[in-house]
Amino acid sequence: MPDGTARDLETRFERLLFAARWLLAPLYAGMALALAAILVAFVRELAGELGQLPELTGEHAILLSLSLIDLSLAGNLLLVVIFAGYESFVSQLRIGEHEDRPIWLGTIDFADLKLKVIASIVAISAITLLRSFLLLADATAGVDATRLLWMVVIQLTFVVSGVLLALMDWISSRSRNRQRDTDR
Repeated sequence: MPDGTARDLETRFERLLFAARWLLAPLYAGMALALAAILVAFVRELAGELGQLPELTGEHAILLSLSLIDLSLAGNLLLVVIFAGYESFVSQLRIGEHEDRPIWLGTIDFADLKLKVIASIVAISAITLLRSFLLLADATAGVDATRLLWMVVIQLTFVVSGVLLALMDWISSRSRNRQRDTDR
């Protein structure tokens, strides 16, 4: 095979691989639909409790607030993953200097995205755990002690995972900085 033909085939193959990034676009569209589902759940949760507002106790108000915060955090997480993932792996969002453009857009790399995801998971898990602890005070709630123990173990696992991820990224960035310093 002549040298030019091999290079031509290689170039076409590389362009095909590069175009494969667009296979991720439907996943981000699916996440946008999941965001809409979270909105529906949020509205349903809020509307269901607003009818009970005059009888709402302090504990139930806190539980409602925690549920809404939980859904909001999940929605925020989805939005960050959609925007940062799309920009990092598919294509830049061409929205110019729109007044509503998030400040962080375009500044989150893959390492930052991983940390934001694990931090959000830790926060969502902590809220779920707190909600379960609040239900302990309600004798009619019937909280399972074994389930609660597993929730604590899982929460601690998320926290340790997050700390280890942050530590690995910190070590990696220090290593890259040292390498850059020695290359100068």
